[in-house]
Amino acid sequence: MRNVYSVKQVNSYIKNMFTQDFMLNRIYVKGEVSNCKYHTSGHIYFSLKDESGTLACIMFAGQRAGLTFRMREGQQVVVLGNITTYERDGKYQLYAREIILDGAGLLYEKFETLKKELEEMGMFAQEYKQPIPFYAKRIGIVTAPTGAAIQDIMNIVSRRNPYVQLILYPALVQGKDAPESIVKGIRTLEEKQVDLMIVGRGGGSIEDLWAFNEESVARAIFDCSIPIISAVGHETDITIADYVADLRAPTPSAAAELAVTEYSQLKEKMYDYEIQLKRSLRQIIAGKCTFLKQYEIRMKYLQPYNRLREQRQRLIGMEEKIRILMEKKLEKAKYEFSVRLENMKALSPLEKLSKGFGYVTKKGGTAIKSVKQVKINDTLKIELKDGTIYTKVTDRIEEEENGRENTGGSV
Repeated sequence: MRNVYSVKQVNSYIKNMFTQDFMLNRIYVKGEVSNCKYHTSGHIYFSLKDESGTLACIMFAGQRAGLTFRMREGQQVVVLGNITTYERDGKYQLYAREIILDGAGLLYEKFETLKKELEEMGMFAQEYKQPIPFYAKRIGIVTAPTGAAIQDIMNIVSRRNPYVQLILYPALVQGKDAPESIVKGIRTLEEKQVDLMIVGRGGGSIEDLWAFNEESVARAIFDCSIPIISAVGHETDITIADYVADLRAPTPSAAAELAVTEYSQLKEKMYDYEIQLKRSLRQIIAGKCTFLKQYEIRMKYLQPYNRLREQRQRLIGMEEKIRILMEKKLEKAKYEFSVRLENMKALSPLEKLSKGFGYVTKKGGTAIKSVKQVKINDTLKIELKDGTIYTKVTDRIEEEENGRENTGGSV
C-alpha cells in the first residue's frame, strides 16, 4: 500500500524545502505593485507582477521602519526578503524586509557590496571611533551653502551656544563632482584644526544621497584626525558615511544638537560647580583654621619665651618653697637655740652669781675648785654679781672622807 500524507505534512515538507534553499532566504525581486493594502495592524499586503505573472507579498509592521515612501499601485519596486509558505493556506509568498523604488535597485546593490567590503576592512569598528568633544569651540561644516541643512544647523547652534564659531566649507552634495568636493572639504577643515566636523545634507532619494555612499568619501572620513558627525538625509536614510563616521546623527538638526553643548545648561552646571567648590573651600579652610589653631597652641607651648616663663614661674615657686623651708628651719634653729641658751644659762657662772654664788680664782686666774688648791696667805679673787672681792686666806677647813672636818686655818 502506498504512503499517504496529510495536508499538514505536505505543507510542512514544502516549507522546509523553502527554508533550506539559501537563495530564497535572501532574494531581490523586481516588479510592479498591485493590490496594495495597509492593514490596521500595520502590516502591508501587496503583490508584485510583471508580464508573466504575480507574486504575493507581505511586509510586517516591525519591518516598516526602513520604508521611506508610501507604496501605491503601479510603482516599480525592488523587494528584499525571503520566500516561504504559509502552511494554513498552502501558498508561498514573499516576506519583505526592505522595499526600494526600482530606479534605486542597482545603487542599493552597490551600496550593500561596498558596505560589506568596508566592514570587512574594519572601517566601521567601534575601536576606531573618536570621542566627540564635550565643548567644541570651532565646528567645521561640510555641506551645501544654500540648503536647509546649513540653516537648521546655524539656527540650533545660535540658540544653544552663540559663542561657538562655525566654519562652512561650501561643498557640492549632489552630482558626479560631489564626492570630490566633500573629500576636499573634509581635508581643508582638518587643516584648519577645528574641534569637530559635521558632514551632511538634507533628505532626498538614494540617488540624491549617493555622494555619501562613495568609497572616497568614506575613506576621507575614516582617515580624518578630527571627530566627524555624519548627518545625511532624514532619520530613515542610512549611508556609508554614517557607518564610518565617529557619530551618526539622524538629521542635520540633530547633528547640531549633538555637537554643541547648550550654553544655558553649561552655565547652570558651572554655577552649581562654583557653589560646590566654594562650599568645599569653606570646609577646607575651616579645617585648616582648626589645624592652625592647634598648631598655634602647640607653638605657644613650645616657644622659648613660654618655656622660660614656665621655668621662671617654677623657679619662683621653688624660691618660695625654699624661703618657707628656710623660715621653718630658722624657726626650729631659734627654738633649739633658745632651749640651749636656757640650758647654757643654767650652767653659766654668771647665772650662778646672780643667785648669790661667787667665782673664786687665784691671782693667776686659776679657778679654785678645791680647798686643797689654797694655801694660808694666798690672795684670792672672788667675783660676785655686782663686783669683785680680793681676799687673803687666813685658814682653811677640809672635809674628810668620813665627814669630819680638818681645820687647817681660816680665810
